[in-house]
Order: sequence, then structure tokens, then C-alpha cells
Amino acid sequence: MAEHTVILTNDSENQTKTRRKYLKLLHTLATYKFAGYNPTDWQCLDSHTPCVIADDEFAFADASQFPICQLPTYQRKETSLMKSNHLKHHLLIALASAVLLLPVKINAAEPLKVFILAGQSNTVGHARAHTIATLYASDAPRDKELIELVIDANSGISNATLEEQLVRGRKLDELTGGISNDKVKALSDGPEKNDLEAKVKVLKDQHEAYKTKIGSACTVSDRVYINSIADGNKKSGKLGIGYGASNDKIGPEFAFGLSMADKIDGPILLIKTSWGGKSLNYNFRPPSLPDFQTTPEYAAAKAKASENLKRYEAAIKSFPQDEAKYKADLAAYKEQMKTADEKARKKLREPREPREPRKPKPFNMSEAGLNYRMMNEAIQEVLANLKDNHPEYDAEAGYEMAGFVWFQGYNDQFSPEFRGNYKNNMMTFIKDIRKEYKTPNMPFVIGVLGTGMTAEKVGE
Repeated sequence: MAEHTVILTNDSENQTKTRRKYLKLLHTLATYKFAGYNPTDWQCLDSHTPCVIADDEFAFADASQFPICQLPTYQRKETSLMKSNHLKHHLLIALASAVLLLPVKINAAEPLKVFILAGQSNTVGHARAHTIATLYASDAPRDKELIELVIDANSGISNATLEEQLVRGRKLDELTGGISNDKVKALSDGPEKNDLEAKVKVLKDQHEAYKTKIGSACTVSDRVYINSIADGNKKSGKLGIGYGASNDKIGPEFAFGLSMADKIDGPILLIKTSWGGKSLNYNFRPPSLPDFQTTPEYAAAKAKASENLKRYEAAIKSFPQDEAKYKADLAAYKEQMKTADEKARKKLREPREPREPRKPKPFNMSEAGLNYRMMNEAIQEVLANLKDNHPEYDAEAGYEMAGFVWFQGYNDQFSPEFRGNYKNNMMTFIKDIRKEYKTPNMPFVIGVLGTGMTAEKVGE
């Protein structure tokens, strides 16, 4: 009869995965090396419940600390072979115990999930943060969920906060005549105008305080970090507002990052690269497409630039005559105004002064794909310095390229060639990105906005 007790120690991080790993080692030693020892009969002495084996993994009734597991006792006739195996069993269990007592670095960290966001002005982000509060006016369940996601529950912001501001906004419009400020402009300088301007200032100051209050109430994530290029606004840190075109604006990164944190575990890093007014066919042109200068659209753009230059040269040549004609027409208009009655005056139109023609920029389409390259340079720089961009990054756990969000398309609509190439360009872009980051199945999300079409047409 034999009895063996193994105490598992060195649980510096108290991780269930580590317990399973070590007990699995004992399981291998006891089960596969020595016939007759069934680990399903092991007892967890701290809870007196069996250790259950399922798919070679152990589950414990009490996972808060390492159990003290005891091998069962067996009564059997000891043959010389069994004595030999029994001795081996003692030695290997002792060896396993010694190994377990050695200092072991436990790595239970989650891999860093990296998401890339790229595109033009819609990705840059021009929404002011205080507009988030308008979600309170909606009864849609999804909007209510979004409020809980993006507004700190302890901020004190509510629908009443929005309603109070709407009342102030309506009052401000009544006093000023709206955004054009017509009522204020119509008043002559004096006490009445001064009084009105003082009232307007109070309401505008309250509006600024409201914007600050909403901005301060917006969620700042402790788990999602971002490195962002939004045109000239380049910054990094915890995800919150201010990663749009300016420090009080947001783009799709804000709700996207918070939504990802709500759905997946572990640290998350967003890498955002966005520049307004850029096309996929030229600026973000992926490298696997043919050289842009060999394409019909390059030839068409070059021909158009040549036509624009010719029109400019002709306009410059005729500009002195245009100016002379304008002066003559203006003099005639003034003479007519002197003698015309009220009805005739309403029909007369003052001639417009011609503007001096502006010389077109020299044709230069030799940097196709520049923003594609800038995007990848920025991404690679972040990936080379992950610890600087997310404090929870663990080099041993590594990182995963978890997905790519693309929000672009506006600048490709103005050319039939650019527009016609978009599908093939987008497919090539996706393939090149997946190849660049060695992630063949990297998920891609393509945002659609401002099409002016019905949902059915967008679906087509």
C-alpha cells in the first residue's frame, strides 16, 4: 500500500491555467507512465471533491488556490515488475515535485489585439464631442446602449442636461436671429444693442460650459489605447475624445474602440492613419496594382491638366478686356440707378467684378500610393514600439492583427475611371494589407456613409 501527497507551490499569480498546466504534468506522469493510477480518483484535500478530467484538462471545485492533491491507495500483489514501476513512480513524482518548487515565470497575459483604422476625412473625424449628448433624445435601444458605452455613468449627465441646453439654444436663436446674427447686426450702437449682446454672451458662455461638461463626461478607456494620425492632429494615449481633427472632435475610433473592449478580453490598441481628401485609386493606391502612370486614368488626368492650363492662358490674355467691360457695365448700371424708379431698381443687377485667373498647379501625379506608404510606415513604427503604445503589452504573449476598418471613398466618385476601378482597387488593397501583416484572414470592415441612396441601392 502506498500513499503520495504532492503540494503544488510557487503560485505567484494564482492563475487557474497554471494549476491546470502543472496538474496535467502530474497527470501524464501518473497516468501514462504507470498503469493502475487513475487521476479521476485524485482527491482535492482542501475541498474533498474529485478533480474532474475533461479533454486532458482539470477542473476544480475551488479554483482560488492550488489544491493539495493526493494519489489514492491501492492494494495489489506486488510483482517484481510492479516493484520496479513503483520505484520509478516514486522517483518521477519526486522529480515533478522538485520541478514545481523551482521559480517559474507564469505568463497568463492576453495577446495585444491590434486594430488598424484608415481612410480620409470621415476617418479623420469632424464630429464635436458634445454632440454625443443628442443620443439622449433617442428611444432606440441601440442608442441607449451606446450612451452607456460612451458616457461615464457617474458623470451626472442625463436627458435633462440635453433638454436644458436645447432650451438655451432656442432662446439664443430668438435673441440673435439665428446663426447669421441678423437681429444683433440690425441694431445701432447704443444701450439696446449692448443689453442684447450681454444676454447673448451669457447664453454663449453657458453653451461653452455645456460642451466642456459633456466632453469631461465621455468615457476614457483604461484598456484601449490609440496611436492616431488625423491630418495634423497626431497623438497617442488612452482612448477618449480628441483623436479626431482637433482635441474636441472624434472619429469612428471612439465608439469602435469602446465597442471592441465590450466584446473581447485583453488589451486593445488602435492604430489610426487618416488624411482628408485622398482617393484609393491614387493616394492610397496599393502596390500590387499596375504603375499609375501606365493607366488610362493617368493619361486622362494629364490631358485634363493640359486643358486647364490652356484655359488659364486664354483667360489671362482676355482679362484686361474683361476688366474694361466690367468698368463700362458698372458705370452704366450706376447711371440707370439714378433715373430708375423703385420697381425698375429691383430688376437691375450690379455687374460682378471679374477675378484675376488663378494659375493651376503644375501637373504632378508621380506619387501614386504615397498615403498607402505613409500608412504602413506609421503602423510599422507603432508595432516596433508596442510597449510605448500600450503599457499592458506583454512581449511573451505577443500581439494579434485583429482587424482593419476602412472608411473612405468620397474622392473616388468624381472620376468615371476612379469610380469604376473602386471594387478591384479595394480587393487589391485588402490582399496587400493582409500580405503586409502576414494575416491572411484579417477581418476587414468597410464603412459606408453619405451615398444619398436607399439601403437597397447601397446593397446593390
